[in-house]
Amino acid sequence: MTPATILTLIVIYFGILFAIAHFTSKNNNGNDAFFKANKNSKWYLVAFGMIGTALSGVTFISVPGEVGSPNGEQFKYFQFVLGNAIGFIIVAKILLPLYYRMNLTSIYSYIEQRLGFYSYKTAASIFLISRTIGSSFRLYLVVIVLQRFVFDYYQIPFAVTVIISLALIFAYTYRGGLKTIIITDTLQTFFLVNSVFLTIYFICQSLNLNVFQAFEAVKNSNYSKTFFFDDFLSNKFHFVKQILGGIFVTISMVGLDQDLMQKNLSCTNIGEAQKNMFTFTGIFVIINLFFLSVGALLYIYATKNGIEIPKDLITGKPRTDLLFPEIAFHHLSIVPSVIFLLGLTAATFATTDSALTALTTSFCVDFLGMNKTENLDKPNIIRTRHFTHLGFSFLMFLVIVFFNSINDSSVVGMIFRVASYTYGPLLGLYCFGLFLKSKTVKDRYVPFICIASPALTYFISEHSKDFLMGYTFDNELIIINGLITFLGLLLISKGSKERISF
Repeated sequence: MTPATILTLIVIYFGILFAIAHFTSKNNNGNDAFFKANKNSKWYLVAFGMIGTALSGVTFISVPGEVGSPNGEQFKYFQFVLGNAIGFIIVAKILLPLYYRMNLTSIYSYIEQRLGFYSYKTAASIFLISRTIGSSFRLYLVVIVLQRFVFDYYQIPFAVTVIISLALIFAYTYRGGLKTIIITDTLQTFFLVNSVFLTIYFICQSLNLNVFQAFEAVKNSNYSKTFFFDDFLSNKFHFVKQILGGIFVTISMVGLDQDLMQKNLSCTNIGEAQKNMFTFTGIFVIINLFFLSVGALLYIYATKNGIEIPKDLITGKPRTDLLFPEIAFHHLSIVPSVIFLLGLTAATFATTDSALTALTTSFCVDFLGMNKTENLDKPNIIRTRHFTHLGFSFLMFLVIVFFNSINDSSVVGMIFRVASYTYGPLLGLYCFGLFLKSKTVKDRYVPFICIASPALTYFISEHSKDFLMGYTFDNELIIINGLITFLGLLLISKGSKERISF
């Protein structure tokens, strides 16, 4: 598929998104629609749209790519996914009822009422930093694909490609916000899910395999090992580590994250929101299993046709997350190429547009107080929200350009590694608030605890082999981070005059 064809498809795709944005924000671009979608979203639309938000281009490219990684990862990611599923259920049963009972717009308002002003601002700041970095990484992945296969052909610099991508997202989200996102994410998830199944179909067709033969080929390949039980201390792929990491990363990155919770809080009531979460969980597990199967089939196809893993143009190292686009664009016919492009674009932009809306919501509510009665009628409040939206777009641009200058590893690993450090303090804050209801804290010291915790966690991770008999951390590192924060809060705690009821 030629660069001109790819570019034309992207233009058409965004034309559809702009049309949706126009109709959903028409006469309905106030803050209530932007922040909460007027609190009348249909649970099934939210559940389906959340698939695109939760998966992103990282799942679409990096997860299949890591199946054949030299590290021997194979299907180990599915262990993490099972942990995710348990985490989603915990979020639905414990955190969602709390948020609905308190009628929150920003979930960090809970921390203010429970622990105090400085704790609240710290929690909101952690989210802003964490989500900006995480979403930038996710967008970075699709930008490097577009750069390599489209914009390098036209000699357009990487930074300009990033600006174009963010400008398009800004243009269709800045007015309607969540009201628009609910609809666009549903459409983008439709493209994403269909692209997975159709990609499997076309690869099987190229390998002359039917569905049952493909299943056997994957099962009997060197890529399908799923559960790792050997060498608990030094093997970071061990089942227990992956399950625990999946549970706590999900609680932190979903249940304590304004992005995905904002969609849940747009449902009419808690019952609808929980139906959304349970439905989403089932689809999430199945889709990830298919993504891993795509990875195995890609490597079987590459081996059969003598295709090497593409190398980074700067470092010269193999980039497993570029194998999927390499095969889709250069070795399959035009139809599967188009399907891949639509799936990748849908997955990545469904995540980024949602994150950008959540970042704007959190800053406007948590730092500008736009949801407070005395601020509702302030002049230029909508314009202030627009400038905030633009500001976060620019911040993501800076993060992506910086990350591009230093990255030399698979993006999926980097995202969850960063999450272990940035979301850990949120986990500690909420655990303290929920489980020690007879205590509060010396509020002004909380920011220092939340800064010290990731630093101590990094030190422990770097020296775990020496301190812990050769133990190697993976995603379960977030538990250590949360525990250090929790213990730090316990050190600065004091008894409450009355038992907290929320």
